[in-house]
Amino acid sequence: MRPSIRMDAVLVQAVIAGALSFAHLHDIAEAAGQDGWKAWAYPVSVDLLLVASWRRLRNLRTAGDPTRAAWTWFTVALVASLGANVATAGLLDLNDVPAWLRILVAGWPALAFLGGTLLVHTPTARAADEPTAPAVEIDRDEPAPVLPPESGPAEEITAPELVPAPAPPPAVAVPAPLLEHARKVAAAHRSTTGTAIDADTLRARLGVPVPMAEAIAIQLA
Repeated sequence: MRPSIRMDAVLVQAVIAGALSFAHLHDIAEAAGQDGWKAWAYPVSVDLLLVASWRRLRNLRTAGDPTRAAWTWFTVALVASLGANVATAGLLDLNDVPAWLRILVAGWPALAFLGGTLLVHTPTARAADEPTAPAVEIDRDEPAPVLPPESGPAEEITAPELVPAPAPPPAVAVPAPLLEHARKVAAAHRSTTGTAIDADTLRARLGVPVPMAEAIAIQLA
């Protein structure tokens, strides 16, 4: 049985808008002297930086970390994309591009590379503020303590019955919609594999940081 394909109006609109924006960015890059494959690479670079910064922004907001850097690069990519689309509306003569636009287009690869690198490798405030355990020095020259000899037969000591401690509450607050979505993902994982989903799989499926994935796994246990 062939699966039915349902056209989504939002998806169609997104494809049309993306194609038009892609073409406008290509036209600006080509008019600024970037010919051949380089003119086609500029729209990809701008759109990828826009998507990467938005995804980083969502992850930081979910984890409760500062979002200033992600907002900065999202704004840079949005201005580059919006500026190229507006410039093709007849405001600029594409046959005689001004020198400042040529400079901006030529300098974009370095700016985009810097933004992508900072988005990937910038540590979160939670990881930077986490204290490290102090090192414990061991004196190897100190003699071992001598235990006194036993004066009589040792009495049999019965170990008390251990009661399992309740699971600690999650350290990170999990939004209700995210938890509900995680339950569906966990149910689908169990029906497919026959095993319960772990924190690493949750982090990969939901795109959330490690503390958030562990908190969700605790509530799903």
